[in-house]
Amino acid sequence: MKYRVSHRFPVLPRHTRFLNHTRSSFTSFAKRFQTTQTRASINGGSGNSQGDSYLVPGATVATILMLGVLHGRRMYDDKKTEEMRDKGIEIEFQPDVKATFLRLLPLRSISRCWGFLTSLEIPVWLRPHVYRAWARAFHSDLEEAALPLDKYASLKEFFVRTLKEGSRPIDDDPLCLVSPVDGTVLRFGELKGSGGMIEQVKGFSYSVFSLLGASPSLPTKADSEVQEEQSESMTTTEKSKKSWWRISFASPKVWDPTSSCPKRGLFYCVIYLKPGDYHRIHSPADWKILVRRHFSGRLYPLNERATRTIRNLYIENERVVLEGLWQEGFMALAAIGATNIGSIELFIEPELHTNKPKKKLLPSEPPDERVYVSESESIGRMLKKGDEFAAFNMGSTVVLVFQAPIPKLVHEDNSSEEFKFCVKPGDRIRVGEALGRWHTS
Repeated sequence: MKYRVSHRFPVLPRHTRFLNHTRSSFTSFAKRFQTTQTRASINGGSGNSQGDSYLVPGATVATILMLGVLHGRRMYDDKKTEEMRDKGIEIEFQPDVKATFLRLLPLRSISRCWGFLTSLEIPVWLRPHVYRAWARAFHSDLEEAALPLDKYASLKEFFVRTLKEGSRPIDDDPLCLVSPVDGTVLRFGELKGSGGMIEQVKGFSYSVFSLLGASPSLPTKADSEVQEEQSESMTTTEKSKKSWWRISFASPKVWDPTSSCPKRGLFYCVIYLKPGDYHRIHSPADWKILVRRHFSGRLYPLNERATRTIRNLYIENERVVLEGLWQEGFMALAAIGATNIGSIELFIEPELHTNKPKKKLLPSEPPDERVYVSESESIGRMLKKGDEFAAFNMGSTVVLVFQAPIPKLVHEDNSSEEFKFCVKPGDRIRVGEALGRWHTS
């Protein structure tokens, strides 16, 4: 058999030159890549970046693709949720295969990778285009940004950007609790009984004690329930004809059932931050933070689908819990991390680092706890209403648990001292707007 070789297209010379040219081009690119220095900053980037410090093109493409996937998923979930709400259907808890599949994914490592990509410096000329595309996709208001868009060196800096002065006026009513974040109100209500269960979604609830951790200052019952129990105890004691001294020592408060002190109940509010929301967390009231707990948990997503399919979602995820006191008693705020949002910055404790790599993550691992003590050896750190003290690197969820006034007795029709929420489930709320109010007259 004879093989015919065409002499019209030389086999070796030109192909050899092409391969040599390709090899030299790749070697040149590799050298440039090795000398490239990317800078990540928290407070802002310089506008004098040179070509050798520009963002690696592959990382730019990966980041844009990630943004597109997030946007598509958000639009799909929002559309399904709106359709169900229009039909008057309340979403119920129902586990699915996706929830099981998520447990097999290295979500913490994925989140650290996403954090690395968002920390890479973007070329100055490209920054406004990237941030405007993000704003269009996730409905962010760029007019509120404190700095020009080209001053944010990375997506991370853009995520945690500050706002222009006056963009979030704080309600100065002393009998008002304000929202600590921009977001959507998911759930709120009063915690009654000794169980302290917060509804995650219809058909499933989780314990406030598991969310916040072991706390000796967390009230287990409302003051009104304690008062009723004391009144019942007093009645039973009178029937058994015990001495006054024995009653007074055993239950010293039973002799003042009509005390003028307002009674307090335990309330909660869950607020979800979308990726396009303002990501900083502000103080909901004047309060003193006594304890910080850091739970190194998982990093499941916190979207609508995850909320109704993953059990104990807020308890299993990584979170930072701040606990303290305000004018009405106990207050705690839980900042919950999620996929791609493993980093929670605490401005009052800059040395705290979240989503750190670990060899083995135990579900029952105790939280890292710190009691705040100032230089003067006084316990606690004071925050004024509206002070910013933390930030997410993207969107996430905040759970606020607090005591507030309620009527002295359940059967009393006196709502003058009762705390009432000013919002409804599904409402959009911004930092400084009232969550609830009460009156003393």
